[in-house]
Amino acid sequence: MSSPAEDVDGDIPRVGLAHGAGGKATRQLVGDVLAGGHVDAAGLTVGLDAMDDGAVIPVGDQHLVITTDSHVIQPAFFNGGDIGRLAISGTVNDLAMLGATDVLGMTSGVIVEANYPIADLERIAASMHEACAEADAPIVSGDTKVMGKGELDGVVINTAGVGIAEQITPDARLEVDDVILVTGEVGSHGISLLAAREGIEFGADLRSDVRPINDLIASLIDACGADIHVLKDPTRMGVAGSLNEIARKSDVGIELREERIPVSSDVKGTGEMLGLDPLQIANEGIALVGVAPTAAAKALEVLRAHPKGDHAAAIGKAIDDHTGHVIVDTGIGRRFLREPASEPHPRIC
Repeated sequence: MSSPAEDVDGDIPRVGLAHGAGGKATRQLVGDVLAGGHVDAAGLTVGLDAMDDGAVIPVGDQHLVITTDSHVIQPAFFNGGDIGRLAISGTVNDLAMLGATDVLGMTSGVIVEANYPIADLERIAASMHEACAEADAPIVSGDTKVMGKGELDGVVINTAGVGIAEQITPDARLEVDDVILVTGEVGSHGISLLAAREGIEFGADLRSDVRPINDLIASLIDACGADIHVLKDPTRMGVAGSLNEIARKSDVGIELREERIPVSSDVKGTGEMLGLDPLQIANEGIALVGVAPTAAAKALEVLRAHPKGDHAAAIGKAIDDHTGHVIVDTGIGRRFLREPASEPHPRIC
């Protein structure tokens, strides 16, 4: 397994931060080590081999969707949210990306370092409860562990969720000529988190977009049904990573129009200052949508009518060349939008 230089001690390969940051390094670690030799159980609609946002198990004429996520974000508190809100939103949104917008139940596993401030833990718990109420997603079971001081960096939260989907929308179902929509402005979570991490003040308008969007996705599916082919939340690796993953799995190319991609002036300006591309930065409250061209206008209208989709935009389409790649039309030329080897700033979620 090839790996970044920091991962090697002499001749002994070791895990590095890049391996947990999404993208090629994470896929390699999971594929070669953690899931090596794994064989999906017979009958799974979407299993581990698909490397999607969750698994789909057929139950009669419906689909049981299950997902799990561990959250190691640093810092735990940032403008717009905290690790608690992130944990609930991330799992709820992963279920929604496979069509399960009604959450049957969630589990919460909290691992906390000894000497961690109780007041901070109370704040995190309150944030989790608020996000659960917003998403109508009950926590039905959980677990708590405490590590010795210095054995853990503050707090780690694992959440898992289960839901039922009438139709599923995995990464591999994008079709040529499908229109690519994004439900909101891109890059705000990663940029605001980096600002908090570095102690940089960029203004009150720069805040994470972290939120559950299962209600937004439910309205979209209700209106457009089977014309919605793919849903993907561009978390680690951002829009660039997510669209490259969809193109690769669906065996199509994707062409974007750069001027149509919604990026706030705060995110754009901060990104330029820090040398960061908003398309490669994590988001936690938007989705990418692959929709049949005949339903694209209706889908966009539905999204924009919802308070969580008022900045929705049609940003591109699936094409029959450049298979497995994403092309950006800049207005003066075209360039490849490549998937980074890993999230530019690890521990973003």
